[in-house]
Parts: sequence; C-alpha cells; structure tokens
Amino acid sequence: MPQKPQPTNKQQGRVRFGICADVHKDIMHDADSRLATFIDEMNRENVDFIIQLGDFCFPAEHNRGFLSIWQQFRGPRYHVLGNHDMQGHHTTDDAVKFLNLPNRYYSFDMNGYHFVVLDANERRESPPPSNPNFPSYIGHEQLKWLKHDLLATDFPTFLFSHQMLQDDKGLDGREEVQALLREVNEKAGWQQVVAALCGDLHVDYHQQISGIHYLVVNSMSNYWIGEDWQHARYNQLIDSHFPWLRYTAPYKDPLYATITVESDGTIVVQGRESEFVGPSPQDLGFNGYPGRKKWGCIMPKISSRILKMGNQPQYVADMPQPHHTYTMQSIVK
Repeated sequence: MPQKPQPTNKQQGRVRFGICADVHKDIMHDADSRLATFIDEMNRENVDFIIQLGDFCFPAEHNRGFLSIWQQFRGPRYHVLGNHDMQGHHTTDDAVKFLNLPNRYYSFDMNGYHFVVLDANERRESPPPSNPNFPSYIGHEQLKWLKHDLLATDFPTFLFSHQMLQDDKGLDGREEVQALLREVNEKAGWQQVVAALCGDLHVDYHQQISGIHYLVVNSMSNYWIGEDWQHARYNQLIDSHFPWLRYTAPYKDPLYATITVESDGTIVVQGRESEFVGPSPQDLGFNGYPGRKKWGCIMPKISSRILKMGNQPQYVADMPQPHHTYTMQSIVK
C-alpha cells in the first residue's frame, strides 16, 4: 500500500527491551539458573523493560521462588500466557493471578511506542479447534478490544503472543487477525503495526508479510523431540527428578535476545547462541515435525538481525553473536 511518512512524535525515541520465551520451569532442572542469567544481564544492560512470551511455569506455590527471580529485574516486567502455563488442572485465572497480570491481554506504552500483549489460548467452538488439547485462537471479544486498542494509538506498535499469528498451524482463525492488522495499517496510512513476536515453536525464524515483521523467538531452554527420540542428557538423579528432560534436546546455555528500536525505524535484534547438551536432534535422526520445517531449522540459536520498519525488506548485518557460558547450579538436592 502507499506509505505516508511515519508521524513525528516528540515522545518517540529509543526503546530497548529484553525478551525470552519458553523457559519451561517444570521441565528444566536448571531453569532457575537460566532465568537468573537473563535477569542479571538485563539489569547490567539497563534495558527499559523485559518480557517473556509464555510457557514460563505452572501457576503453583512451589514455583514462587522461580517467579521471584523474574521479579529481581529493576524495571517493568511483562508476561504473555502460554499454553503450557495452564496445563493440567491449572486455569487461565490461576495463571493471571499468579503472574499478577492486569488481564490476560493488555497493552502499554514506552518511549513513544505501543506494545500489545495478546492471549492466543482461547478455544474456537466452530469449526472445532485444530488442536483440542492446546487451543490457539483469538476470539471475537479480544479482536474487538484489539481493534479499538490499535485505532486509539498513533505510536508504532509491536504485538506479543505465545502462538504465531501468521500461520493457521500456529493460530486457528489467523485470517481474521491478519485482516485486522491490514485494516489498521491501511487506515493509519503507514506501517503502524511494525512487528509481531511469538514463542511456542522453539525455533529461530523471521518472515515479513505486508510489511509486518514476524519473529519467532527460540526457547530459552530446549527443543521438544518426543518419546521416539528420547535420550539421557544428564545424570540419573536429574533424570529421576525431571523425567520430561529425556524428551528434549536441551541447550547448554540460555537463549534470549535484546531488542533495540531506534527513532529512525531501525530494529536491532541481538541474539544469543549455544550448543546442544549431548547429541543434536539431527544426530538422533530427528529432522523436525511434519509441516513445521518451513518455520526454521532446529538449532540452539536466536539470530542477530537488523530490521527496518515499513515495507522495506529486512537485512541481516554481520553482527557478533554472543556465545557465553556460565556455571549451572543444579537445583536438585
């Protein structure tokens, strides 16, 4: 569509935030150490806020200590609800209360930018959901709220969700969401909705649709390979306390990113990379789930990228990719 110049706003400047996804406290034996590494670095870098994209932990009392690590960040902290946060007997209301959210979907402003947190865990009644065990849908009430929220701001806007918004394998009814985002940008006359960031898939992936950047943030912890490719990665004591670990390919170091949005429309993604603990999924003969290969390679990495707002194509700079190590302190006694 024809692009009007982006509105100039005196409040709009530079915003920098830390982002992570899919920590999976209830699977990973060293989730506390991974999260603490992220929080320590974000405090050192003095980012404006932090956000996690879901599958953080069960909303249970035994996870209060884990949540307290997150609360050690000295600035605003935001949560997205993931499907595994409400697994088993836990409910959405349990998760909202445990994480102290204002609502299961909400928005906030920072330095002249608008940020929207969505809950894509609703259940579509008709037609039946593609995955009845883990519903992934944004219903009409939330879409109505989203439209009102987007039309009420003239700031460049970023969306956060757990499930991806651009593919029907990630979100039931994604056509409705895509149509709304196109409508909002057309009414604005410029690329107001800049990017949509999600977790869930445990891969490193980027694509651009109608000028909107869609970024899948890799898991902080692992890739789920399932029972057929299970492998003992740690010692017997850890495996006995965390039996689901055998079904994953864990990353040696925690993965997360720092994202800087400059006032000139440049978006700098500073990712992290690591290596697998033990054999890689490919070494075990696992090459990905059917229908998911288009979403990126299975690797312990979040790519560093430089993106531009609007319909300009993305480009990837020759940026240093941090590869850091740290001492994991096992929480198994």
